[in-house]
Amino acid sequence: MSKRLPAADLPNMAAALRAERAEILSFTSSLTDDEWSAPSDAAGWRIADVVAHIGATARSFYTPAGLRTSFAASLEQANEDPVDRRRHWSRAKVMAEYQRASWRATTLLDVVRRTPAARVRVPMAELGRHPLGLMIGGALVFDHHTHLRHDMALGRPVPPTDADRMRAVLTWMIAVLSNQVAQAPVAGLDARVALTLTGPGGATWWFDEAGGLAPSDGTVAAHVTAPALTFPDWGTQRSSWRDRDVTVTGDSELAARFLDAVNVI
Repeated sequence: MSKRLPAADLPNMAAALRAERAEILSFTSSLTDDEWSAPSDAAGWRIADVVAHIGATARSFYTPAGLRTSFAASLEQANEDPVDRRRHWSRAKVMAEYQRASWRATTLLDVVRRTPAARVRVPMAELGRHPLGLMIGGALVFDHHTHLRHDMALGRPVPPTDADRMRAVLTWMIAVLSNQVAQAPVAGLDARVALTLTGPGGATWWFDEAGGLAPSDGTVAAHVTAPALTFPDWGTQRSSWRDRDVTVTGDSELAARFLDAVNVI
């Protein structure tokens, strides 16, 4: 009997969050005022709005705003509202909130991960329930990493990453994907699909109609392989998996149905 997804490595997530916070601070400090106000690749958001979103998300983990997010009908709408309220803030005010909120959220993760509260499962809109430690660390590392590299780069070289940070990003994405598959099963997925992400932080996961699970000695109907570094892009449907270096063996129709359903928010 295969086990469901293993517990997150919270010390690694805490270190990954500190590293990604440093990347955001370095990147934003290098921006001109015109770049700060430039459109990002996140539809309808400027670079300033993306930073405001990350700061507001960090703040939501230790304020009542988090309850609104937890029980929101749509996470995307829950993300839009705080950005709208901050749209006319000055650059200094947005950055002050980001610095304060990201530091407090990082400190909170360091405290929570050492307590039984880290394992308490809490809701996050349509993403389902996740252990509190994973939610704080995973969601924030994913937000920092993905927005910085795929929405805010402004044509600059992509900031570097490493295996530890990628492992934190992928742990969160796979946990969200597992919940999404369980809530809206892909037809025929009881046959199981394996997903192997190669390179920094990569691993192999299996999926069936109940969500994600650790591989066992059993069989899968299809096997999907792709570079780990590309998953935050096509795994969020910023690009199509068909246009990326994604290889499928086995039941290609089942794999395509599974891949078309992958959309980690």
